[in-house]
Formats: sequence, C-alpha cells, structure tokens
Amino acid sequence: MQARLQRRVQRYGWDRAAPYYDDFWSEALAPATAGLLRLAALRPAERVLDVACGTGALSLAAARAVGARGSVLGTDISEKMIDEALGAAAALGYSHCRFERCDAEEIAAAGPAFDAVLCGLGLMYVPDAERAIRLMAARLAPGGRLLASVWGRRERCGWAGVFPVIDARVESDVCPLFFRLGSGNALQGAFESSGLHDVVAERIACQLSYPSGDRACDAALLGGPVALAYARFDAAAKDAVRAEYLRSIETFRRGDGYEIPGEFVIARGKKIRV
Repeated sequence: MQARLQRRVQRYGWDRAAPYYDDFWSEALAPATAGLLRLAALRPAERVLDVACGTGALSLAAARAVGARGSVLGTDISEKMIDEALGAAAALGYSHCRFERCDAEEIAAAGPAFDAVLCGLGLMYVPDAERAIRLMAARLAPGGRLLASVWGRRERCGWAGVFPVIDARVESDVCPLFFRLGSGNALQGAFESSGLHDVVAERIACQLSYPSGDRACDAALLGGPVALAYARFDAAAKDAVRAEYLRSIETFRRGDGYEIPGEFVIARGKKIRV
C-alpha cells in the first residue's frame, strides 16, 4: 500500500510541477545532465531509452547525439511531463525522439534492446529502485550501458530542509528514501547487484543560484517533488512553509539571493557481451 501511495504521489505531484519544472530546474540540473551524457558517450545511430525523462531535456540531448539514424524513447510516470516533452521534441523537429507514459517499475523486461538506457535524477522517487535498475539493465543489448544519476548525500544538498518542512504537515513522507542511493557507494552497489559489469561512479558538486527568497521557495515548492502537497495547503500554511524553508537555507543567503550547494552521483555499468 505504501509503495502504491508513493507512485500516486509521484505521478500527480509531477503533473502539478510540470509547468514550472524547466523554468526553475533546467539550469540547476545541467551539470548532472552533462555528466551523464559524458559517461554515456552516445554514438550516431544508437538506440536509447530514457527512463523518468521528465520534460525531456536528457532525451532531447540524447537525440542530438545519436542523430536522425538513431532513436530515443523517453518514458515518465507523469502524463503532464510527457506532454511537455512531446511539445519540446515537436518544436525541434525530432521525429526520431518519442515519448510515452510508463512507470519505471513497469518497464517490460522483454522488448526491443537498447544500446544505452538512461535515468537522470529519477530513481530517488521509485519505491523499489533496485528492481527498476534490474528492469532497465534487462533492456540493454549485449555490450550496452546503463547510466543513472541521483542526488548525493543529504548533508551536501543544502535545500534538503524542504522535506521535513512539508512532511510535518502531511500524513505520509513525500520522498522517504530520497537520499538513500546518493549515500556511500549505494548506487554503484545497486548497479553491480543487477549484474552489470565495469561499473564506475562519480560525484559532481553543483550550486543552486536564486536571486531572491521567493525564487528559491518557488523552485522547491512549485517545481519539485513536494509540489502536490504544497498545492493542497491553505494560504496560512503556505506562508508558514515558505518562512520555515527560508530559515533552513538562511546560511546560504548572499545579499538578497541564495547560493545553495548540491551534489549528484552518476553511475555507469555495462551489460556483458555473450
């Protein structure tokens, strides 16, 4: 029941966040996208699956890398995110990049094989991330590679205070295991346990820059994983949440703005050639 609830929270929460996501997060998440693509080393004509694709930034970058002779399929649990991604692909004329709604834990183990499977900052929201990794690995062609990024250690992510602020006001934790795979060698270990070989992992530091407290709050509360819970609060509760969140990031205030540290972990593993 808890896993089912978490999936519903993620589906409808990201539906709520979709219109704000690119505005608040595309620049902040660019280091994770660039790092994942660097390790992926995509080549022309390759077939790519992008799981938990969101609004499609990683999918579209992959589509540019593989070119018109290649193909990219992006999947996400949120229908609104898929709508945003479809619009972005159409605007670019990327007919070789398509999108469909699918939960990361519902990816069929059988089906067309991919040269690369990507999952950019999606595993933190999956109730059984290890199962999702195994399913993604099963869709690799021999010699194919799986890449995933997650947020890193809680203590390295200065915005993490948003979760206890929200969780104090709702019946169930919004993202109870958010930082689990970013701790220690957890992501690398999950890759190795799935049967992948030549697994490597790296950490990337980042900085989330906001010109004002309102902008920092809107990014965390409107465009992120707590959007659904926040939307259901009344005006007084929203004001209280914003004030508490600003107190949690006070140490990162620089004049009127904020410079909030963050960290990503990226892992790559390969499917053995038979």
